[in-house]
Amino acid sequence: MPLTLGERLYSQPPLPYDYGALAPVISEEQLKTHYDKHHAAYVKGANDILLKLDKARREDAEIDMKAICKEFNFNYGGLTLHQLFWPIMAPPGTGGGKPGGKIADYIEKDFGTFERFKKEFIQVAMSCEGSGWASLNYCGATDGVQINQVEKHNVNVPAQQKFLLLLDVWEHAYYIDYKNERAKFVNGWWDLVNWDEVERRLP
Repeated sequence: MPLTLGERLYSQPPLPYDYGALAPVISEEQLKTHYDKHHAAYVKGANDILLKLDKARREDAEIDMKAICKEFNFNYGGLTLHQLFWPIMAPPGTGGGKPGGKIADYIEKDFGTFERFKKEFIQVAMSCEGSGWASLNYCGATDGVQINQVEKHNVNVPAQQKFLLLLDVWEHAYYIDYKNERAKFVNGWWDLVNWDEVERRLP
């Protein structure tokens, strides 16, 4: 028997750590606001659109599909990127440092050194205009890793690419702790990177 629409709606997975676990880099208040308000809003937004579409189809009502698709993509992108973002962070002392294993090999192969990779990644994060993300992607076509800049919540990447590492540089990700000083957030964030999770995402 097929699932009802209510059973097919999106849900928000729990955080893999407590609200205060990422302090002092990300405070309890900052993380709680980001997860409970912003991430939750994207999940609700995507579900609201599914329900609106279902109602219109059942009633055979007219609907502006161009506007609906744009709104859905924004919310779906938001919920997807955040679900990938939380697990690639770990409490200070357990995250951070330089990676080892296969991910270190890929970074060395494509960037020469970890320091060069980090420098380029920071430049991408800092140069996001307004709202966006910096990402490290695995590319199946080249069997390599590439840095990308995600505008807003645009998750349209080539079919053979996969997100490995993500940094949210929307102001809602850091404003409570850092106000408009994005650079302090970006530089401090490296102490949280969960390289084990990044490695796990490699094919």
